[in-house]
Amino acid sequence: MAAPPALPVVIVGGLHADARRAAVARLLADVPGSVVLHHDLATAAAGTVVRTVRDAGGILDAGEAPLVNDCACCALREDLVPELERLQDAGGTRLAVVELWDSVEPKAMAEVVTAGGLTVTGVITAVDPALVLPYLGNGDDLAEGGLAAAATDQRTVADTFARQLEYAPVLAVAESPEADDEDRELLAQLHPTALRVPIGQDTPAAPDGDGLTVPTPRLRPLSPLARAAFAGFDVEAAAAAQHPACALLPAEADAHGVSTLVWQQRRPFHPERLYAALEDLTCAAARSRGRFWLADKPDTLFHWDAAGGALCVESAGPWLASLPDAAWEMVPPVRRAAAALDWHPEHGDRGQHLVFTSPGLDRDGLERLLESCLLTDAEYAAGRDAWQRLPHAFDTLLEV
Repeated sequence: MAAPPALPVVIVGGLHADARRAAVARLLADVPGSVVLHHDLATAAAGTVVRTVRDAGGILDAGEAPLVNDCACCALREDLVPELERLQDAGGTRLAVVELWDSVEPKAMAEVVTAGGLTVTGVITAVDPALVLPYLGNGDDLAEGGLAAAATDQRTVADTFARQLEYAPVLAVAESPEADDEDRELLAQLHPTALRVPIGQDTPAAPDGDGLTVPTPRLRPLSPLARAAFAGFDVEAAAAAQHPACALLPAEADAHGVSTLVWQQRRPFHPERLYAALEDLTCAAARSRGRFWLADKPDTLFHWDAAGGALCVESAGPWLASLPDAAWEMVPPVRRAAAALDWHPEHGDRGQHLVFTSPGLDRDGLERLLESCLLTDAEYAAGRDAWQRLPHAFDTLLEV
C-alpha cells in the first residue's frame, strides 16, 4: 500500500492575535481543502490544552491534550505531530495550517514538525504595523498578561515578539488604519529580507509565470499569502540565520524617522566600561542584536539580544579562531563560510557586530558610547595576557 502523499504544513504565529486570525482566515478562504489546527494554551491553568481542527465552515474536531510536566508548550509538542499525521493519513487535506497560540514561537514548532517527518512548506508571522513599536517596547513578563506558556516561562512580550518576527521569512501584514510610514518603515528595517504580504491582497487574475502550482482538482491562481504558504522552508537554514555567528542582521538604513545603525569593530571591549554602559546601550534603541567579544574572554563569542529595555547577554560558544583546525569539520558549513568572509589576519572571526534599530535613533551619540567601551590604544598594545587580567565584570551577569 502506497504511503499517503506528504501533507504541506504552514505555521502561522504572532502575538498580534487579530492579525494572526485574519491571516489564517485568509488561507482557509484562499486554499480549498485547507484545515487549521490550533492548541489553545489559555486553558493550561486548568490542567489541559484545548485542541481544535477547523475548516472554512467551522470546527471539525475538538479535544484536549493533558499537560506534560506542567508545561503547556510541552503538551503542544507531544500532541501536534500525531494530529498532523492523522490528517495526512486520512487524506483529502490540501494544506494544514498550524495556528500557534499567542506566545508560542515558530522556531520550536517548525523544528518539532520537521523532526516528526512532516513537511513544513512555510512559516508566517502575522503583524499589525501599528503595534510593532508598542510590542517591542513592552518589557512586561508574558505571565503578567496571561501569555506565559508554562509556570517557569520568564520571557517578556518584547523579546518574544522580536523572535517571532525575525524567524519567519514571510510576514503577513494586517491593513491597519492606525499605522503610518514610520510604523511600516520600522517593520521593514527590523526584518529587511522578509517577504511582506498584505493579508487582504486578492488572488491575482492570472499566474505570474514563476511556475508554482499545487496539486488540486482544478488549477487556480493562488493569492500571495497562499503562495507563501506553499513556497518551501528550510529549518536548518532558518536556525543558522538566527545564530549570532552567522545571523542575517539588518543593514544600514535611515528613512521616515527610523534608523538602523550597523556598528562593526575589530578591537575588543573593555569589560568594565562596557558593563557600565549596558543600560544606556540597551535603552538607546527599540531593538538591538548581534555578537561581540570581551578582552578578558577572547575565546568566547557573546550574543547581544535587547528589546523592551531589557538585555540578554549569553555565550554562544567559541570563536572559530580559538578552535584547533581538526574541530572545524564539526562546525556547520554556513558558520565556516560566514567566518571566511570576515576573517582578520590577527583576530580571525573575532569582532564586534551590533545592530541598533529605532525611530529617533541618536546615531552619533550611540557610536561615541560604543567607541568609548573599546580598549584604548595603550590597553590594546598591552596584549592578551594583560587583557585577561582586566576586571571580569560580566561574570555575575553570565551566571544568572
